[in-house]
Amino acid sequence: MRSNNMFNMQTAISRRGLMRAGLAGLGLAGAAALTGCAGGNSGAPAGSAGSAGSGKTQSGLTKVTFALDWTPNTNHTGLYVAQEKGYYKDAGLEVEILQAPENGADPLVAAGDAQFGVSFQDTMASYVSGDAAMPVTAIAAIIQHNTSGIISMKDKGITSPAKMMDHTYATWEMPIEQGVIQRCVEADGGDYSRVQMVPSTVTDEVTALSTNQVDSIWIYWAWAGEKCKLAGLDTNYFAFADIDPVFDFYTPVIIANNDLIKSDPDTVKAFMDATRAGYEDCIKDPDGAAEILLKAAPELESELVHASQNYLADQYQADASMWGQMDQQRWDDFFSWVSDQGFAPAIEPGAGMTMDFISA
Repeated sequence: MRSNNMFNMQTAISRRGLMRAGLAGLGLAGAAALTGCAGGNSGAPAGSAGSAGSGKTQSGLTKVTFALDWTPNTNHTGLYVAQEKGYYKDAGLEVEILQAPENGADPLVAAGDAQFGVSFQDTMASYVSGDAAMPVTAIAAIIQHNTSGIISMKDKGITSPAKMMDHTYATWEMPIEQGVIQRCVEADGGDYSRVQMVPSTVTDEVTALSTNQVDSIWIYWAWAGEKCKLAGLDTNYFAFADIDPVFDFYTPVIIANNDLIKSDPDTVKAFMDATRAGYEDCIKDPDGAAEILLKAAPELESELVHASQNYLADQYQADASMWGQMDQQRWDDFFSWVSDQGFAPAIEPGAGMTMDFISA
């Protein structure tokens, strides 16, 4: 049953939905083109929770639903690989992959309309504690480190955060986002008030940068950065995780419904074991994984999918001992910063995450 707190969170999360289009690099046009492409055995329209829910199918498999954060992209490839190669079926699961509505997967998972989904640690900061707490928990890191940062055309001279001064930056007007920019600019000796914040209307980074619509954009390299490379843009880029370790937060993550975690941990573990196998295959054979994603979402551009998949092959697990691991100290450090800045109530250590379902 949905709580009033959950409904109160809808508006804040829906603003994050606009942000995700840019982070995934797909743009609004790409989102429209992919509507209804949920992949695998899903017959539900994008964002529909009508067929969601867990239970036994006629074949004896346990039915679970996974809600994407946006349209299919290389953050999600391991899911499609696990589905295509039968890892979920072998684990006794029938997994339906849904595209979440604009307000993201978080409310669907919290309400139990989906058992699993994709979120981001910075999104979760607003609801893991306090009166607005939502019943979801991060159970795996899809990508081991934060691969986001600021991109700009080389002729703008934005080689470090302080150089953003007197240049335009496309902002989503979100407190945590702007707080990250302020911290980076000031740590680099710059004056944050001189960064020219303009509301983001970016739906395609290549066009926005090459036509001087904006000087700098927050991107995730795996998609938008590779897209700019393929377009031949001469750019500067700096990553937030390189500027300050506190910004090496987990983005994106897999979340699960807390009631499911408590009532049926075996299903959660079976799902995660199969999903981990899918992502491990992405690491071993990125081009083969790219073809599986393209089969599920043929509207995607093949060259970009392959480039992104090869980049992420080194990023999914990176220096962790296995895919999916999250370090609680890194998790807590970011949430401590968020709370210290007043962006969220005080967050207890370890709140909103567990490593109970990632193991050899």
